[in-house]
Amino acid sequence: MSLRREQPGLFDLAVIGGGINGCGIARDAAGRGASVVLFEQNDLGSGTSSASTKLIHGGLRYLEHHEFRLVRESLMEREVLWGMAPHIVWPLRFVLPHHAGLRPAWLLRLGLLLYDNLGGRRRLPGTRTLDLARDPAGAPLKPGFGRAFEYSDCWVEDSRLVVLNARDAAARGAVIRPRTRVVGAARLADRWEVTVEEAGGRRETVQARVLVNAAGPWVADVLTGVVRANTAAGVRLVQGSHIVVRRLFAHDRAYIFQNADGRIVFAIPYERDFTLIGTTDRDYRGDPAAVSASEEEIAYLCAAASEYFRDAIRREDVVWTYSGVRPLYDDGATKAQEATRDYVLTLDGGDGRPALLSVFGGKITTYRRLAEAALERLRDHLPAARRPAWTRGAVLPGGDFPVTGADDLVAQVRREHPYLAPAHAARLVRAYGTDTREILQGARTAADLGRVFGADLTEREVRYLMRREWAIRADDVLWRRTKLGLRLDPAEAAALDAFMRGGAAASSAA
Repeated sequence: MSLRREQPGLFDLAVIGGGINGCGIARDAAGRGASVVLFEQNDLGSGTSSASTKLIHGGLRYLEHHEFRLVRESLMEREVLWGMAPHIVWPLRFVLPHHAGLRPAWLLRLGLLLYDNLGGRRRLPGTRTLDLARDPAGAPLKPGFGRAFEYSDCWVEDSRLVVLNARDAAARGAVIRPRTRVVGAARLADRWEVTVEEAGGRRETVQARVLVNAAGPWVADVLTGVVRANTAAGVRLVQGSHIVVRRLFAHDRAYIFQNADGRIVFAIPYERDFTLIGTTDRDYRGDPAAVSASEEEIAYLCAAASEYFRDAIRREDVVWTYSGVRPLYDDGATKAQEATRDYVLTLDGGDGRPALLSVFGGKITTYRRLAEAALERLRDHLPAARRPAWTRGAVLPGGDFPVTGADDLVAQVRREHPYLAPAHAARLVRAYGTDTREILQGARTAADLGRVFGADLTEREVRYLMRREWAIRADDVLWRRTKLGLRLDPAEAAALDAFMRGGAAASSAA
């Protein structure tokens, strides 16, 4: 029996939300043979999914809250995701200094012993103890810190992970519709009638047998204002903010710092010349689209990092901030940082009524497992969901090379295109993997890459992002497909935006 659309405009599955969970569900369902359409009101990954701390990690601090299932699943996913996308996911070592007066050293070591062994670690190295007086990791720290523990997790280019899932979903037949807002969803006898509005105001209606609400911070708004469901919206919005400063240390390891208030703060090497510091945890009320790092949060992160680094971090050192709203499941925790990061899936439907699946909580590390769980919940409503799970081990676009082969791929690209500067070639490979060759195809000189908009961003790359990754505005390129917004000045960014708007208009007219 075919699972493709039997009628024009009728899909097996409609997904609301183009963040990591929505794109992950769309990819999984399309790969099982379902006809899928996904709607995102803005750019893909433009909400919470591009405002993370950019880690694929088990969540060491979640052990204190006894979230063992979540930690184990997260730890197991680290190497799975690394294998799926070694261009945008790679190992990172974390240095945890022992702070006298906070958690005792024996407790930290015990937690890390559990962390090393709970998730079936194979490639990632385990924990070791550091003498900070001798190890280079001690050089940027205050002299009072004598001992530290070093352990493994992974780094991820979060917004690129979203786009690559969307690309793979599209390659498997899904229809991906960014900048298309769902304004209404009516439950008919055997299907959903979904009304959407494009950025220009044009409306249309599509039909789907099953509806997934993966709207992230807007999940409750979709339930109450779009679907008008009776399901309780058990979501707790928690703001997390980050700051970026100039590079604070020369080595390639990250730090995890304990704070007296029980929180932890990371300091992570970022985009070669910078250090990323985050995150905060506080309840948020208001429009998630309007979230920004407050001066109070910026001061908190500066002070928290300054407790450890020799050189104090001041407000004027901050070159960029970003903030996101996490749609956590409301488990009744007293403090925002104690609220569960686990995901909860609620299913409304049955007795012949078309199903509505809503996604609460979750973290970027477990998005693939969340998608599998979502399809499992839909087995009785979506025939394709009964087909075997398949995403474990299935590489994402550009990720078809060995997990330790990024440097070799950079070397190959430079041999094929010797006009590329080493840093430029490395950046392209770390963003696009083997798809770098598509961007550079036919280019024999730097001039063949076209106009340079600033830093090493060329017309060839921009056109690729517009053609293959749904980018139409400068921000799409500078802050989500890349982080070159840190390097282009306002005039350069404006020129890029003018170029892209002209290109988008020309493409639309064609």
